[in-house]
Amino acid sequence: MHPLFHPLFIDYCAYFNGNNDYFECHEVLEEYWKEIAPKEKLHPLVGYVQLATGMYHWRRSNVTGAARIIEKAILNFELNRNSEFFEFIDLKQLLLIMKNQHRKIQENEPFKHFKLPITDRQLQESVQQRIKTIPLMDSHFIFNKHMLRDRTEILEARELKKRSRQ
Repeated sequence: MHPLFHPLFIDYCAYFNGNNDYFECHEVLEEYWKEIAPKEKLHPLVGYVQLATGMYHWRRSNVTGAARIIEKAILNFELNRNSEFFEFIDLKQLLLIMKNQHRKIQENEPFKHFKLPITDRQLQESVQQRIKTIPLMDSHFIFNKHMLRDRTEILEARELKKRSRQ
């Protein structure tokens, strides 16, 4: 199976191009990255995570954080331009869009969503099918997801790790 047809990458594209749930994009792709290349900080999947994170920050008006993380995503994508993780994504078009978004962020323009330029018909169809299954969510929840979700497991894991170091 081509790595872009992995269910977690399809989920990423569906959340990105569908309901613009950038937080969920981050979650699913971080899981995929940890599954295949957990220590590789410059892996292309990290760039996709950074892109979603930057869009999330921009939408929430954190222009400093958004500009910084989008810049990292651009660099990651440029370094990995020959990766199979861009085989069915129009990387040239994506980089052009990202650089334009970065400029808009720096000029403090209002948030503007864009869709990932998927070039493969089969991948596009898989993403569209997945979009149809995403439950409708309140935009307020998507906008503030990092603050409204149940973080019990994260906090417990963090505390356990902290205790193990002592």
